[in-house]
Amino acid sequence: MNVAAAITGAVGLALGFVIGGLVNDGTATPPETNGPATATTVDQPAATHEKVRLRIASTAPTTLPVIGSHGKRLEELVSTMSGGDLEVRLFEPGALVPALEVFDAVSSGSVDGGWSVSSYWAGKVPALQFFNSVPFGPETAEQFAWMRYGGGRELYEEIYHRYNIHPLVCWFIPQDGSGWFRKPIDSLEDFRGLKIRFLGLGGRVLEKFGASTQLLAGGDIYPALELGTIDAAEFSMPVIDEQVGFQEVAKHYYMPGWHQSASMGEAIFNLDRWNALGDQYRAMLETACGENSLDAIAYGEAIQAPALRSLEKDGVTIRRWPPEILDAFRQAWQEVVTDEAKADPDFARVWESLSAFRQDYALWRQYSRLD
Repeated sequence: MNVAAAITGAVGLALGFVIGGLVNDGTATPPETNGPATATTVDQPAATHEKVRLRIASTAPTTLPVIGSHGKRLEELVSTMSGGDLEVRLFEPGALVPALEVFDAVSSGSVDGGWSVSSYWAGKVPALQFFNSVPFGPETAEQFAWMRYGGGRELYEEIYHRYNIHPLVCWFIPQDGSGWFRKPIDSLEDFRGLKIRFLGLGGRVLEKFGASTQLLAGGDIYPALELGTIDAAEFSMPVIDEQVGFQEVAKHYYMPGWHQSASMGEAIFNLDRWNALGDQYRAMLETACGENSLDAIAYGEAIQAPALRSLEKDGVTIRRWPPEILDAFRQAWQEVVTDEAKADPDFARVWESLSAFRQDYALWRQYSRLD
């Protein structure tokens, strides 16, 4: 894609969809710079044209569509918008820190930022999982609406700021597949004792049926499945799953992605670095992430069908979960979310916000959707 053309044609639109607001005025330790030593702060914005470089640790390889590639796209957008004065440099998983240590590295300031999904931090902050995906949750438009106009963004920033991190939603992907299995799943009993890589709250649902779930970073899933360390795996949307090569070691691919009806990804920044950037550079990052999100939605939807056809040619059986199993998953999800909300006040607050928005949105959905 011609990035300069994207900026000319889309920045005005993207401003309306920018996810994330400017933080309160304040000064902090400046980010790494390649120019003058004077810090950029809110009171002294980036209009001084000093060059600033931000090192971003990714949890996904940049070769993977959207979840990696749109990090590189962000680099290009920001470079064009700033005339090269603001450089975002994305590093591959493990180049700066291990993928599952990105949260701590950003919080402490050992790296300037991260490129990831908030479900990776479930063990630290359970409530952040809502800002990635939700079992039986909203699809992209509804999720986007809650974040931008339903109170989601305010909760997102409030929770992250406690850990000295500022988040921006920076990409979306469509519904995930819901797992690769060596053998068909004929009943809920087949989950008992099954070792499966499964992300986020959906994993808690499968545990209700006796599955043993593990959180593995993307690059660790295929080897674990190939070696038999795990019996099954869930990762991403079909085009990514195909590129990773799961079809080489498992032939039963289940749909729909009940655990991730849509998925948000993020760019997170050390809060001190973010505050020190100044209004101009912060607005560039917000605008670039807004435009990046729009492109990711379109691109993600456009590339799934060819991937599914290719998987079928490779001998994969694409299966839909039967209604009775989906109903059981849905019931188990209600038990999981109730238990989690009782145990964690932030989890309860975010769930209440999302549920209230969805209840209100249901009227629009009822009359606007074709049967």
